[in-house]
Amino acid sequence: MLRFSTAGESHGEALVAQVSGLPAGIPVDPQWLDRELWRRQQGYGRGGRMRIEQDRAHILSGVRHGKTIGSPVAMTLANKDWKNWEDILPVGVGDQEKHKAVKSPRPGHADLPGSLKYDFADARYVLERASARESAARVACGALAKMLLGELGVAVGSHTLRVGAAELGREAAWNEIVAANAKDEILLNCVDPEAEARMKAAVDQALRTGDTIGGVFEVVVHGLPPGVGTHVNWDERMDGLLAQAVMSLQAVKAVELGRGVTAAQSMGSAVHDAIGYASAQAEQGEAEPEDGGAKFTRFSRETNNAGGLEGGISNGEEIVVRGYLKPISTLRRPLASVSFETRENVKAAYERSDVCVVPAAGVAAEAMVALTVARLVIDKFGGDSLRELKRNYAGYCEQIRRF
Repeated sequence: MLRFSTAGESHGEALVAQVSGLPAGIPVDPQWLDRELWRRQQGYGRGGRMRIEQDRAHILSGVRHGKTIGSPVAMTLANKDWKNWEDILPVGVGDQEKHKAVKSPRPGHADLPGSLKYDFADARYVLERASARESAARVACGALAKMLLGELGVAVGSHTLRVGAAELGREAAWNEIVAANAKDEILLNCVDPEAEARMKAAVDQALRTGDTIGGVFEVVVHGLPPGVGTHVNWDERMDGLLAQAVMSLQAVKAVELGRGVTAAQSMGSAVHDAIGYASAQAEQGEAEPEDGGAKFTRFSRETNNAGGLEGGISNGEEIVVRGYLKPISTLRRPLASVSFETRENVKAAYERSDVCVVPAAGVAAEAMVALTVARLVIDKFGGDSLRELKRNYAGYCEQIRRF
């Protein structure tokens, strides 16, 4: 089974990431991995921390001579800001006078429930781990999953649908998403320049008022064949696993698969994706399409309202997952809170923070989706080496082409 874990705190010495279960022989490009980390750091509305950090993954194990070797891949991502926090957050007892306690919890953050849970007198240790800084380690893990999927012709990308009330208002084609993700400068990762300008204006308004702003990102899986995932057990359905994976990201409060939200207010005849079959074209010997479900089977769909998933199983269309991101909870004009020490009404604590992180959250969600899909691919096709996995995968694709 493909598994991953992360460790580390926001202002600690480093983040740690480990991935196990990858087959041997996957080519690993450290520069491409670091670009994925760079993408997570981009976006209009990011805070001062992103000007300090230049995330790079230092691979300690599991990769030799440019390929995975079947053993766990361990990585570290150094925090450059650590030099400013060594005396504040030492491993040893240290000087308690230098500790920066967070004495008034921020509404919307893990500060208060975490402090109650772990019996902390301040929220510092809670926010250090609850911080979205942890998602950088997930992106490093997800990059390895993307490299595996790429060997099978499967790709994962994201784009921004909405920032506040400013939205794209149309579907994005896969080539548009690819082009947006490949840019050397990423503002809000929207595929449409005019919509992105409206989103930028919404961020500017939040910045002027000392507020923060959320939005919606969309993650698309392109090129996955039908039959990945299963309906037979509740905890093995791909839709449930994807929802959990994306919902686990910091500040994500809702997840949508396909047209799930609008489907709830529509008639069935307007929602379900009618099925066709290209038998006539097959008899005439026409070339098979390169994209969509027809790449694998002659069964076809004119729409993809299901978001590529039916019954917890991929159906060959693009898998579409949307994450709804609440505004960041650290405000330059803090909301009301209560002092841990005096129990008196005070303003919530302020930690250096962002105004908008929707594009960055999309990149982190790509990682979580890629890890989920890669896990299910390995579960289905097996293989201790990439060559064995690709042989099993090719045999299955031939099977469904002949169905």
